Amino acid sequence: MSSEEEVRDKGSKSEEKDDGDGGFLDRIGDFVKDVGEKIAETFSFGKPDADVTGINIPHISMSEAEIVIDVLIKNPNPVPIPLVDIEYLVESDKRKLVSGTIPDAGTIHAHGSETVKIPIKLNFNDLCDTFDDINPGQIIPYLLRVTLLVDIPIIGRISIPMDKEGEIPIPEKPDVDLERVKWTHLDLDETEAVLHLKVENMNPFKMGITKFACDITFGDVSIGKATLGESSMVTEKGPNGEKGIGRLQVPITFRPKDFGSALWDMIRGRSTGYALKGSIDVDTPFGPMHLPFLKEGGKTKFRGEDEDDDDRDDDEYAQRSSIAPGDSFGAGQHESLPKP
Repeated sequence: MSSEEEVRDKGSKSEEKDDGDGGFLDRIGDFVKDVGEKIAETFSFGKPDADVTGINIPHISMSEAEIVIDVLIKNPNPVPIPLVDIEYLVESDKRKLVSGTIPDAGTIHAHGSETVKIPIKLNFNDLCDTFDDINPGQIIPYLLRVTLLVDIPIIGRISIPMDKEGEIPIPEKPDVDLERVKWTHLDLDETEAVLHLKVENMNPFKMGITKFACDITFGDVSIGKATLGESSMVTEKGPNGEKGIGRLQVPITFRPKDFGSALWDMIRGRSTGYALKGSIDVDTPFGPMHLPFLKEGGKTKFRGEDEDDDDRDDDEYAQRSSIAPGDSFGAGQHESLPKP
């Protein structure tokens, strides 16, 4: 055999070897692909379903709101899948109000479902300081964006976005005024009376008062705390800014002999200042709220039978009241009281 034939022969053998190696690797690749497809087909790996099922406000005050987002996640896969991260964003009119990330949020069981709770806190003071058009006494719209990052075998890491719209109130504290006092029992050792209070709602939603408590001061002397557990409804602020109005009758008991000269100044017809400081617990369409209030600079005055209402100007009349035993001190109701 010539050297040229030998070279040709060796070349043919080398090509046959290459064809053999290539075919073997192709067969391995096909086998792995076939196994992967059969595994995926057998175990049915797929993308989880997720949805925002609830938005709750367990706590809301003058300064902040605590919001809890319920997200229901369904895992169709035969193995548990970890929640790598939960990202959330709350915006209003395309402006970010708050955002955050919750890492390592847990694991969803195989072929199971679970509700994941996402706690969010909104600071009203920061919002009002940042945005000029956001103020107490408003209801603002918001858009909630939640993204779940999960790891799924074979498929890999995926993101599941979801949106939800809603509204949240920024509450304003109420105005509370003492309109008059009705005395039910007048005695130096113990006096019983009923405070007639007007509550002005500065918010565009109704308030159902469930609890009322306040400290009352006449002159510089505190006469005690008045509380009320009965429910009462206060209408919402009107579309043109008119205040919602509600009225309460709150009983109170105190000892006049501990009152000092302020009580007798009132009885003698001298104007005496009063102050109210307390809080109101209310039910609203957005959940329960605890709202503080403070009234200072109010005036009360005893009016005898011979006192003419026309002798007083309207501003003073609106802020004063008069005392009478067994009746009331207030607009137009009085009886004579024996001099001390």
